[in-house]
Amino acid sequence: IYLAMPSINSNQSSPVSSQEHSQASTIMDKEAQETITPPPSSSSAQPSATSPHHHHDNLLLPTELQNSILVAYRSIGIGTFGVVMRFVGMPLEKIALFMNSSQVTGKHQFAQSIKLTFQKGVLSPYKVVGPASLVAWFMQYSVMGLAFQFFDHALSKALGVAPVYYGDELMEPPPPPSSNTNHNHDATHQIKSITKTILAPILAGSLESTVANRAEVQRYYGPTKLTAIESHLKWNPAARFCGPAFLSNAMRNVIMCNTSFILTPITYKLYYPQERKSQGSLFWFGMGMNFVGNAVAITQQALWGRALDYAVYADGGAVVGASGAATANTVTTATTQVARNISYSQVIKSSLQKDGIAAFFTVPKWASRILMNAPVQGSLPWFYNNVLPLGEDSVLGVARTLYGDDGKKNNCAIS
Repeated sequence: IYLAMPSINSNQSSPVSSQEHSQASTIMDKEAQETITPPPSSSSAQPSATSPHHHHDNLLLPTELQNSILVAYRSIGIGTFGVVMRFVGMPLEKIALFMNSSQVTGKHQFAQSIKLTFQKGVLSPYKVVGPASLVAWFMQYSVMGLAFQFFDHALSKALGVAPVYYGDELMEPPPPPSSNTNHNHDATHQIKSITKTILAPILAGSLESTVANRAEVQRYYGPTKLTAIESHLKWNPAARFCGPAFLSNAMRNVIMCNTSFILTPITYKLYYPQERKSQGSLFWFGMGMNFVGNAVAITQQALWGRALDYAVYADGGAVVGASGAATANTVTTATTQVARNISYSQVIKSSLQKDGIAAFFTVPKWASRILMNAPVQGSLPWFYNNVLPLGEDSVLGVARTLYGDDGKKNNCAIS
């Protein structure tokens, strides 16, 4: 975690000796910690647990241990948040999955998707959620938060640049323009910063898809159909672990990771009117940015759904595991014929030939993705930057109690 200490003007002369200044500073700091309690309303002035001006009383905890505890806390918090929100919004997810597939065509696609979602009852979207989905959701969101933090801080440390703004840093005024007259140094620093900003969400989004894509495919196909497809596709263990249509899934997650962890905090910090910054404005700003991010991510979501349909459709045949008019023999034949590896070029070509640009972007597709994604993804920046920091001091307090106080006897339990 990057700690930026307030700068002190070294050119100012002081009549106080360095020893007296050190003693006075120690007394003032101690008194300030014991007596000053910022009012709750001044959120912009109160340092959070992750503010660069907050020290976490790190005299009792090694820096690396403190950082590891905070990363674990944030990841567990994001994972729990994701599980609750995704379970509540499961009907919206099913509607979006159908909307961004080739199973709905022509007019009234939204109505078709709703009908498919609830064709087995009002509670049918929740019946496909099992323990595996809950674990996958938790891992997906906790890994997303953990992975982005890890890659952002690791790359920042390696390249010597600052990590992305977080917590109360968003409420502070934008930094003044650099006064460095060394333009070559500024250009090199900018290149490093841009490189880090590009790589961190790519790595985090890809890792998220590695964890979550196969579970998403299972919810799309159903466990039986996915097993039938995998039995006919001679994949290696790594490919089977990642699941079908991994590339489009990863691209979607990279786009949304950029939206939540890069674009939202940076644009809010630098360009949102300072006098209007608050927890409420950050929440709605994150929602608005989510709408923009989904306008791009929806193309990859549609490509993902169509790629999965491509893998199970025969040329003019039936779907693997289909029901209804298809007989059992037809389904078995289709299973043998259709299970094929995905060719993205063929998926894109055939989709454009059939439906044009509407295959990948329409207002209803975008709206369905917004309905599914906005409640959790849109509120994620607000939860990450305003809710999670509220518990960090308590978590570190418990850690300090276990680590220190009586002692060193408990040190091994933490480390």
